Amino acid sequence: MERWFREITDKRIHRGVFRSIKELIAAIEDYVEKHNNNPQSFIWTAKTEAILEKVRRARATLDKMSSA
Repeated sequence: MERWFREITDKRIHRGVFRSIKELIAAIEDYVEKHNNNPQSFIWTAKTEAILEKVRRARATLDKMSSA
């Protein structure tokens, strides 16, 4: 979900100039409509072990910080 919000922010909101909330809402609705006309699945490419290793490193760092 966060990735989708980044996409709409980068591709539509930051590139636009909106003189009112109504214009902003219209731009968001237009983006959503176009996005939904050509949906693409998110394909996870990270390997399970790589993700778990990052979790282990993060946990170790947090443990060091909490014991200091």
